[in-house]
Amino acid sequence: MSKKLTISTIKRSKGVKPLVMITAYDALFAKLFEESVDMILVGDSLNMSFAGKSDTISATLDQMIYHTNAVCQGAKNSFVICDMPFGTYITKEKALANAIRVFQETLADCVKIEGGADKAELIKHLTDNGIAVCGHIGLLPQSVRSEGGYKVKGKSKEEHDSLIADAKAVEAAGVFCMVIEGTKADVAKAVAEAVSIPVIGIGAGHEVDGQVLVFSDMLGFFEEFTPKFVKKYLDGATLVKEAISKYANEVQTREFPSEAYTY
Repeated sequence: MSKKLTISTIKRSKGVKPLVMITAYDALFAKLFEESVDMILVGDSLNMSFAGKSDTISATLDQMIYHTNAVCQGAKNSFVICDMPFGTYITKEKALANAIRVFQETLADCVKIEGGADKAELIKHLTDNGIAVCGHIGLLPQSVRSEGGYKVKGKSKEEHDSLIADAKAVEAAGVFCMVIEGTKADVAKAVAEAVSIPVIGIGAGHEVDGQVLVFSDMLGFFEEFTPKFVKKYLDGATLVKEAISKYANEVQTREFPSEAYTY
């Protein structure tokens, strides 16, 4: 995008146009993504995409700050969201201290907090103290161990009502938008209709206010498994492997470097 979005323009986009969000963890990819997306999420998904871990839980605040700085350097005109990693917001005081670190040590535009009504008081403490917050409800990756896996939300009337209550609670606490993950499409639609701020879906159908995907999933770099909600727009892993194989072959046959690549 040519002009960086603000919190006000993001909020005003609801009902006007779907928002495009993608993850990035470094300056190189952030710069490539910038012209086509509205927001870049520096997700703790980097723990899985980059570090090869089985979940996001061991990501640290120092890691998130490092990668957020890299993304901000590469995409200076993008609205950048920094995930608050597991364990960094267990109390209001700890959450504020850690969020202040993010704001002082990076150019992130906001932080993202997982949780619904149970995190509303904590989120309000942040927004009351000048920290912009993006919410995250539905399937919560940081709760994967306590829930025994990644489980789709919204399958019961109780979960339907709970998700709407969560969305309203975090909106009242001051979030300007929220992610809803791994949720039945009809329930996600109801959630989006229940609040006046944008609801960005991931595995939550198309009748919400935007979409986010992990870039290594949608570009086909991550081969171990493909979640049902991920569309691969590129067979990245195969393309990279073919290029590296060609490079290796040319090195071994001394075809590279040829005269064109030699001083």
